[in-house]
Amino acid sequence: MRGKDLVGLFNMVAVAGVLGAISYAALVLQPEEYDPETLCLVGAVPSHSVLVIDKTDLYSPAQASRIEAMALQTRDRLAIGERFSLFELDERGELTHTNRFSLCNPGRGEQINPLYRNPNRVEARYQSLFERPLQRALADLVRPKEAPQSPIIEALAGLTQEAGFDASVAQRRIVLVSDMLQNSPLYSVYGQARGDLAGRLPDPAVIARQVESQYGTALRGVELEISFVDRPGWTPEQRAALRAHWEAVFYRLGVRQSWQEFTG
Repeated sequence: MRGKDLVGLFNMVAVAGVLGAISYAALVLQPEEYDPETLCLVGAVPSHSVLVIDKTDLYSPAQASRIEAMALQTRDRLAIGERFSLFELDERGELTHTNRFSLCNPGRGEQINPLYRNPNRVEARYQSLFERPLQRALADLVRPKEAPQSPIIEALAGLTQEAGFDASVAQRRIVLVSDMLQNSPLYSVYGQARGDLAGRLPDPAVIARQVESQYGTALRGVELEISFVDRPGWTPEQRAALRAHWEAVFYRLGVRQSWQEFTG
């Protein structure tokens, strides 16, 4: 083959390679499709963290500030694409979606590679679409109300029936702020003989069976972080008995649990 032919063939191969690379980039590197309502990737099932505030409790200003800090800590540990939702157990004893806040983290400026995306633009998008809605929701979330009912276990089990937080989600975390004083048709921790709390509480195995008969096993595998609110009038012994009761219930329901005291 003559030299000119070799050069021509080489140029053709080079052009074909460049065109192929451009086509591949256009196909692979095109922007991914996001759901405008949730900021989540269309068709994806992201990991999901939920902060549940038991607003049937009354919180001091200091405790309200701590609740807000907990929400921001949960926000800060979100990876890009992970989902965060806010719920409250309200004065009617119902689990409600605070300001309909349930969004995937679109990524902060500090979370992206500046070689591929502009950090300032990414941060501006984050502030507009995620951070501002979160702050509006938090303003409502920390306003406590007293309530005649507190169906804590029903609320947690019902949450697992929500789209985006059912058993199809691989990683589910609930951060719960509550005094854990269950009061519902299922059972109540209140009674005239408060001092006999340990003897009055129902068998955890019975409660677990009743919950699963109504809600199935969707709580299994959930990671639950409980901030145990201290309520005036309840002794350390009563609180210890109450915690032991809940630990046994959650164990039987397959919930991975951790506890911390929430005082102030």
